[in-house]
Amino acid sequence: MNQNKDISKTSNFAVLSVSYEKADAETRGKFAFFDEHIKSFVNQIHDQNFGDAFVVSTCNRTEIYTTTANYLLIAEQYCKTIGVNLSEFLQYVNIIQREDAVLHLFRVAAGLESQIIGDFEIVSQIKNAYNRFKKYKGTSNPYLERAINSAIQISKRIKTETGISNGAASVSYAAVHYILNHVNNVSDKNILLLGVGEIGQNTIENMVKHVYQPKIKIANRSFEKAEKIAEKYNIQQIAFDDFPEELKKTDILIVATGAQKFIVNPDNFPADKEMLVIDLSIPNNVAKEIGTLEKVDLIDVDQLSQQISETMEQRKKEIPKAEAIIKEMSKDFTEWERKRKFAPSINNFKNSLKQIESHELHNIHKRHQYAKVEDMELSDKLIQKITNRFAKYILENPWKADEVSKLMEEILVLHNPKKQNNDDDKNRN
Repeated sequence: MNQNKDISKTSNFAVLSVSYEKADAETRGKFAFFDEHIKSFVNQIHDQNFGDAFVVSTCNRTEIYTTTANYLLIAEQYCKTIGVNLSEFLQYVNIIQREDAVLHLFRVAAGLESQIIGDFEIVSQIKNAYNRFKKYKGTSNPYLERAINSAIQISKRIKTETGISNGAASVSYAAVHYILNHVNNVSDKNILLLGVGEIGQNTIENMVKHVYQPKIKIANRSFEKAEKIAEKYNIQQIAFDDFPEELKKTDILIVATGAQKFIVNPDNFPADKEMLVIDLSIPNNVAKEIGTLEKVDLIDVDQLSQQISETMEQRKKEIPKAEAIIKEMSKDFTEWERKRKFAPSINNFKNSLKQIESHELHNIHKRHQYAKVEDMELSDKLIQKITNRFAKYILENPWKADEVSKLMEEILVLHNPKKQNNDDDKNRN
């Protein structure tokens, strides 16, 4: 029997993943999860005692992370929340469990599972997604907290110690990269960006960095948020409802909104207008019909990901280094998880010794009317030393843990301390 493998399967951690590997952009859009879904989803799974779960939804993937034993109940509730059929969801989902799920989380956070290898935008999206769910639930999950913190640390090390993010090629950079390679005299073009969320802001940052004084305007549903971004980058802002009129003089349109339906439709798109349209939204927020217009070039996330093959080839060479870091740091997580599993047995053992200590010190006080402070300090040190030896033994011999813990319970009379006290009194008499 492979004892180590059996012990490593100590949690119910699972990931239900719909990603670009099985689903194209349009399909991924059907399963996208929005902020307005969070409250309902969290309330439902906790009202029904399904356990803990949170959802990460990006342009490349939508993934449910859960510590519940029955992940299909979580999947069913998720589908009800976003209004899709469970059977359709299961056609595209990959289900990953236990230690493989932990490894998947670490690889996703490291950018190894992204369409664009080394895309480190994903780690902040994972962190923010969990924090939003934690906010609505009101409490945290120790296992998820530890797993996500480990993922963040892994991501930081890989970014620092490898070249996997060299030649920056995130989705936002890929959009600017495409513009620079397909549009002449970019500085003279009128650019309109709809949506200033994380991807939108990264797009602005890359645009300002790589284009000399770009003629860019932004629009966002939240006027105040767009106003702050406009001030930060010294660019123009327009009211969101005014964007159809602005399109008449736009040469490059970048859409990074997070709507559940099309924002740019044929009926608000100017006729006979030459324009490059880049849709960074999942689901698509630009109607596909616009791409059929003679003078319009429509590009989406999947097409952008194919534009940076040279950078990807260089990054692929760094994958072994990244995987070595993941392997190293996964051992730390596994060790923590092993200790976490045996913590109740260790604590019971220590508590039993403390009961014996309390009983003996009580008897000393009863007979001699005192118990020295040094006696108490010495006994505490002995208890901790014995507990450490017990913990070390069951951690090094996990297949014996249940047997040893049960034996120690019997020896120390964990379940009936009064009996031990009575027996001790009889022996003294």
